[in-house]
Amino acid sequence: MPPEPALKRTFAFFDGQNLFYGAKEAFGYRFPNYDPLLLANEVCQRQGWQLNKTFFYTGIPSHNDDPFWNSFWSLKLAVMGKKGISIFNRELRYRNRTVKLSNNQETTILVGQEKGVDIRIALDIIRYTLNGFLDVALVFSQDNDLSEVADEVRKIAQSQNRWLKIASSFPASPTSRNTRGINKTDWIKIDRQLYDSCLDPNDYRMKNP
Repeated sequence: MPPEPALKRTFAFFDGQNLFYGAKEAFGYRFPNYDPLLLANEVCQRQGWQLNKTFFYTGIPSHNDDPFWNSFWSLKLAVMGKKGISIFNRELRYRNRTVKLSNNQETTILVGQEKGVDIRIALDIIRYTLNGFLDVALVFSQDNDLSEVADEVRKIAQSQNRWLKIASSFPASPTSRNTRGINKTDWIKIDRQLYDSCLDPNDYRMKNP
């Protein structure tokens, strides 16, 4: 059994949309009002880990498809970049989806979907783990598409005879339907008090036309 390091170098990986929808369901917030750097720092401090790097991933709509949210994310991501957060973003792709209404009628709506975000998160976690840059991969997501990454981290730990940990952190409250983190990871729940202590003081919606 490799020794547990006294100083646990931690990289935080944020699935921006997954975190937003988790906070919306848990706490009722209607727009992404979290500050990733504050949230990552607070979680790490509570765990006794050292935050070394923060990554943020999200899909954003094009200006033509949705000028409001395109402007919101452009402003928010620009501020995050100035704080030293590494950002990966891709334009949403749209497809038609049939949904059932409350009167049992069906209608077709256009839905934006992220492509490549979870793959990019997985690749980055594996790359930085293989290179020996981190001891803890802290993932702010409940996306179980990332559960296979946990298996890979364990294989790397065995092959390199290193102590490694992967954890998933996510909002949780009595109103949360999904109370589980990513399978095969340590789960760190974010309660309302913790989340509210890490709000972004800027409201980028006010700057939209």
